[in-house]
Amino acid sequence: MRLYLIRHPRTVAPSQVCYGSSDVQVADHEREMCLRELLADASLPAGLPVYSSPLLRCAELAYELAAAWGVSPPMIDARLSEMHFGDWELLDWAHIPRAEIDAWAADMAGFRPGKGECVLDMARRVLAFRSDMAVRGEDACVVCHAGTIRLLAAAGKSTNLHDVAEMAAGTPARVGYGQLIVITI
Repeated sequence: MRLYLIRHPRTVAPSQVCYGSSDVQVADHEREMCLRELLADASLPAGLPVYSSPLLRCAELAYELAAAWGVSPPMIDARLSEMHFGDWELLDWAHIPRAEIDAWAADMAGFRPGKGECVLDMARRVLAFRSDMAVRGEDACVVCHAGTIRLLAAAGKSTNLHDVAEMAAGTPARVGYGQLIVITI
């Protein structure tokens, strides 16, 4: 089975702001442009069931994509949410103490940025979603976040939770806004 993973459109949050699980908006023109490009993409089969993170930057696009395809509304699943950065949420990266960023860099999978969620926690919930999808056995479209996509992609190389978390944490964030990535389970 295939999962067609779509990163949400660019948000209105400034690039220097840490906004993991915060519900930041997407400008209408960004969402509309992303939807147009996805509907025109021949590699994205129309009519798939749609799953989405509950965060608006994903859910709004997922609802519009499902409506354009004439399928049921998206299934909202909190396990697809981006990592929760605790006290770092909505702070400028420049205002986060350097010692905390260094501590995170020293233990990317286990450190809890801002006393929030660690990559291992996120990997546990994302892999539970992946496991449920494997049981369903049907292709699906998933609108989510770069961190979620990196974890789902890493799970194709290992099923060990720690390995997946380490691989995803060590992967540079090179998933573009609105980008489609296809993985096979």
